[in-house]
Amino acid sequence: MTVLAMTREMGSLGKDVTLGLSVQLGFAVVHHELVERELAGRMDVRESEVHRFLEGSASMFERWKIDQSKLSSYTAEEILHIAQKDNVLIRGWGATELLKDVPHVIRVRVCAPMGVRIDRMMKRMNVDDADVARREIERSDTAHTRVARKFFDADWQDPINYHMVLNTGEVPVEACIDQIRVLTENSAFATSEAPRNVIADKIIEARIRAVLDERSVLGIHGRSFDIEVKDGKVSLSGYASNQVQIDGVAEMLGEMDGVLSLQNEILLMPHTPLV
Repeated sequence: MTVLAMTREMGSLGKDVTLGLSVQLGFAVVHHELVERELAGRMDVRESEVHRFLEGSASMFERWKIDQSKLSSYTAEEILHIAQKDNVLIRGWGATELLKDVPHVIRVRVCAPMGVRIDRMMKRMNVDDADVARREIERSDTAHTRVARKFFDADWQDPINYHMVLNTGEVPVEACIDQIRVLTENSAFATSEAPRNVIADKIIEARIRAVLDERSVLGIHGRSFDIEVKDGKVSLSGYASNQVQIDGVAEMLGEMDGVLSLQNEILLMPHTPLV
């Protein structure tokens, strides 16, 4: 099983690299439209609203409608389920951050200098004004940065987060495809049962956070506690304001598929009224 996780800048020809890889390797490509459809269904909002929110163009009302904590948890769960499949390329959506601890997942960034990106976008948009293209690029970069920071606490532009960074201003698309293909053939990224277990544990963690968000009536949410999962064994730590919250979380985990055991280290810290 080989999984590629890729981020690309607008105007970097990342789409062309993705297409070439799908043809050469026979990989299924998962892009944001497919994930947005699933997220919208789970959150009971329009797909276009999820898209605009993540692209940074949502209205104030749309931002109010979308629960960011739920969107983060649901996004993680969807991406991790996709990563369980064989021979798939996941483009964007924080996959490079979510899957960084999975040994067989290859993380790639496709970028280009701003001047090159502006020239390409001017041709694509059929405009003569470089400032128009620059504003569109900067809007896209800002939205991606916001989502990566808010949802995954990640810097999507930091090269240290990737196995390979390719600059299409210097390296032709065909050469980029060849370099990534060679990396997929390296034994260092061969799959085994261990990485499958890592993904399974990450799915359990994402599911726990999602269910906690859904049951926010308890006064807690998916970021209330530190959650660690190892081979299906869950460890919880943090603080709760009352015993009902602690008991509610324990009951919820006891009913969840895949959870083999629970080490509950949540401490009771009642609210002290101000005098």
